[in-house]
Amino acid sequence: MKRSEINLEIQKAEDFFREQHFFLPPFASWSLSQWQENRTYGQEILSCFLGWDITDFGRGNFPREGLLLFTLRNGHYGGRFYCKPYAEKIMIVRESQLTLLHSHRNKTEDIINRAGGRLCFQLFASTPELELDKKKPVEFSQDGILCGVPGGSSVVLEPGESLTLTPGIFHSFHAEKGDVLVGEVSSVNDDDHDNVFHEAQLRFPEIEEDEAPYRLLVKDYKTFVTGGNSQ
Repeated sequence: MKRSEINLEIQKAEDFFREQHFFLPPFASWSLSQWQENRTYGQEILSCFLGWDITDFGRGNFPREGLLLFTLRNGHYGGRFYCKPYAEKIMIVRESQLTLLHSHRNKTEDIINRAGGRLCFQLFASTPELELDKKKPVEFSQDGILCGVPGGSSVVLEPGESLTLTPGIFHSFHAEKGDVLVGEVSSVNDDDHDNVFHEAQLRFPEIEEDEAPYRLLVKDYKTFVTGGNSQ
């Protein structure tokens, strides 16, 4: 992705968050100098990768296949700082924008339609080797109600509704009838090791630096703040 595209999407996201009356923490809008000033006392942010995250999964078509996230809180495997056993994200899923089919090795998550249009899922079970199983039924919880559906079924969340997805449940999702403000509450998030994509993709895209960053992404911290050391 071009940095100019990332900058524009973050600016649009800030507008959407304000429209939905969702407010981000102060570090969401820190300048580079503020990052440097808070480097010592902001170790929870830096070590647990809190902040802006955007991906097109390496496909080069963010409006069709992509996701914008902001990690609000997170634990850290083996880190010295703030070993919380939970994580929380806020995400924006644009209308007709697909988050690609994936599961998690360890993470259990609630995905919540906070506001906007409809959030539409496709669900599959997995084999013991964490490969897609199209024949096995999928069991999950929807707002405290145990549900079971055939593999490949669609499940739709209206605003206020949520799914609980346990490790090994493959899921993709997109928005219909408008953009969706999506919450995620989960066990510790580890994007480097926990994601299992059905098809090979990049979780973090390569960035073409055609202009300066408007906001730092979590993957920018080593380059612009810590100099390669996030601990």
